[in-house]
Amino acid sequence: MNANTDLTVEAADQAQVIDFLSDPASHPDADNVRRIDTHAAIVFLAGSDAYKIKRAVTYPFLDFSTLEKRRLACVHEIEVNQANAPQIYNRAIAITREPDGTLMIGGNGTIVEWAVHMNRFDESRTLDRVIQDGPLQDTVVDALAHEMVRAHARAPLRDAGPWIADLRRYVDQNAEAFAHNVELFPVPRAAWLAERAKTAHRQISPLLEARGSDGHTRLCHGDAHLGNIVLIGSEPVLFDAIEFDDVIATADVLYDLAFLLMDLWERGHIHEANRTLNRYLTESRCADHYDGLAALPFFLMMRASIRAKVAASRRDFCAMPERETVTSQAKAYFSAACDFLSEKSPRLVAVGGLSGSGKSTLAARLAALVGRAPGAVVLRSDVMRKHLFGVDEKDRLPPQAYSAAASRMVYDHIGETAERILKTGHSVIADAVFAGRKQRDAIADIGRRVPFTGLWLDAPVDVLKARVDARINDASDADEAVVELQTAIDVGEMSWPRIDGSGTPERVLKQAENFLH
Repeated sequence: MNANTDLTVEAADQAQVIDFLSDPASHPDADNVRRIDTHAAIVFLAGSDAYKIKRAVTYPFLDFSTLEKRRLACVHEIEVNQANAPQIYNRAIAITREPDGTLMIGGNGTIVEWAVHMNRFDESRTLDRVIQDGPLQDTVVDALAHEMVRAHARAPLRDAGPWIADLRRYVDQNAEAFAHNVELFPVPRAAWLAERAKTAHRQISPLLEARGSDGHTRLCHGDAHLGNIVLIGSEPVLFDAIEFDDVIATADVLYDLAFLLMDLWERGHIHEANRTLNRYLTESRCADHYDGLAALPFFLMMRASIRAKVAASRRDFCAMPERETVTSQAKAYFSAACDFLSEKSPRLVAVGGLSGSGKSTLAARLAALVGRAPGAVVLRSDVMRKHLFGVDEKDRLPPQAYSAAASRMVYDHIGETAERILKTGHSVIADAVFAGRKQRDAIADIGRRVPFTGLWLDAPVDVLKARVDARINDASDADEAVVELQTAIDVGEMSWPRIDGSGTPERVLKQAENFLH
């Protein structure tokens, strides 16, 4: 990744602008200016403002060699980011040379440079920094998935063909980069990954073409990792979308999501990665995405491979001890990329029990530990019932929505969806009461095609009632009266292992894990 060095005139002119924007006196409310440098841009943080200029450079993937090209890039950066982050991105603004020879931000003189003008945010609240203090709260993860769904829903549609072809070129570029860094990427492993990636791309291309025809290829953020998401108040905000090339930012929405999932998973935050995927699937209400899971291992691998390649390229320009850090990152991303494409058979787990027994809590905690990354898809009957009846999952349903016929519809839908997901190679956790023998036999019959485990949670009636009473903003409509009705049900012979659900979530999870080995 080498920049064109034939831009001495532009670079020399730009040096004066850089000195000007680095000076606190150039900013009305700034006591100091913090400068952030990247290979293609420089950001100046001054008081409540931030200004970003494009470097006068040319790379194989971008060209900022002229003032007009930089102006267009600044304008486009505003355009692609305002939809997701209107509270951050203001406008493209000119840096001008006034008649007296001084430089000014937004003056009336001769334009010498262009900048992206942004409202400054608290840099310590980007998610890559927040997560260093511990796991993200469930409310943050849920809001993050919600924002990804919204971003994809408003992203413009694009043709899938060019993007699919580009993916194949990226596979070759990754393989070439790995082959040139044998001290980082072992030759046999790199060769294995290259062949697996080519095979996977060939296998999923028809699926990606079909998804493109169905409207799932869009002009996305393109760079939605944790460092490009900031918490403003309690809301995650996507910023710094790819602006220099719409082709690079165009992708299947699940490929866009995969960067976030990969980033969480590789950092060891597997439960957040799994919850993000599950909330995304739930909120999008798009059954097509269940079929799209067949491409997710490839998507995750590509995101990790590109990160490994970029880290390897940075290594040559780093001094110690940063060089050691970048080296470790390159190796870790490469290892993750290999793991994402490693074979792992899907499995089906059914978690049953009366309302309040803790089955949904167990299913959510267990999901990240089942199957390939980022864990199993959880099919919760309470949520699926709400979706089938066309209401928000927090809205209460009328009694007729819980009739025998309605319940059969819900269980049938769980079974059909589970089969659909298992065919992609992804694992499933079915979360429902499963009080009826026929219901348990039906889900077990699906499980005969893959490893299957059924788990039954028991808990005293007073515990069940206390738990349903304590629920707030939950998809379940169960109350004490429902618990009373359920306890009168004869569940028949229980062949599934019984777990004491009255303990702590950690204790219940430990019991469940023992039956999955």
